[in-house]
Amino acid sequence: MKRLILAVLALTTVLLASAQSRIVTDEVASSVLGRPVSVTVFLPEGFNDNPDTHYPVIYMLHGLYGTHRDWVTSGSMQGVTDELMASGEVRPMVIVMPCAGDPDVHHVQNGYFNMPDCPYEDFFFGELIPAMEAKYRCGGSKGQRAIMGLSMGGGGTIVYAQRHPDCFSSAYGMSAWLDNKHREVRGADVPDSKLTITDNSVREHSALDFMDRADESTVAALKTVKWFLDCGDDDFLLQLSMDLHMKMREKGIKCELRVRDGAHTWEYWHTALRIALPFASRNMQP
Repeated sequence: MKRLILAVLALTTVLLASAQSRIVTDEVASSVLGRPVSVTVFLPEGFNDNPDTHYPVIYMLHGLYGTHRDWVTSGSMQGVTDELMASGEVRPMVIVMPCAGDPDVHHVQNGYFNMPDCPYEDFFFGELIPAMEAKYRCGGSKGQRAIMGLSMGGGGTIVYAQRHPDCFSSAYGMSAWLDNKHREVRGADVPDSKLTITDNSVREHSALDFMDRADESTVAALKTVKWFLDCGDDDFLLQLSMDLHMKMREKGIKCELRVRDGAHTWEYWHTALRIALPFASRNMQP
């Protein structure tokens, strides 16, 4: 009898394990960048069992000192996502987490925008999106695609959606680095640092300046995206989110703003997932 019970428990464990979501590490060969780019991908429960199912997709961007692994290793996104999908708060979807940097920010180029010798935005839209969506049966249209990220990735999220509103149904910026006009990140203090290039690229792609320049047709396009800014009350980047929120309101663009207790930490971004993922899910087309 004891052996039977142990066998049943072992079988149950195997079945549960096979039913869980999966995290895979992939790579996109980029002719634009001249090198491969690592990507972490979340595949929902049942992905391999339903080869004819097409899924929505979220592009989830990491911060300045991070890599494609951060959302899994530091943000515990798999457990949170599994819980939300099991409860029905989030529909089954694929989540793509590309690498845009390295912890050694002074010697390795970081960032989501086109920079000298690193046209990352061209790679993202011209190579990453088509490769991931073809391979993992996901996305394919604005209504089936969302974007979110933290810090540098939060800024990348908002600016990408500003510059490509036809690509995303929603954009969720956490603790977003939206401008560098006042040297919010001081990489230029290190001579010849790669971080100086990243600093300048954020300034040149200012989300705040974009709103100041937005004409009527641009505003109309931005209104087709669902916007959400989420920043801690002790975060050194809080004012940027508040400023952008006001500029969007002045242009008549609806944008959610949440200022919660917290700082520029993984504890904050981990809890933000419980707001961000349902937000993205409910703003996608059925």
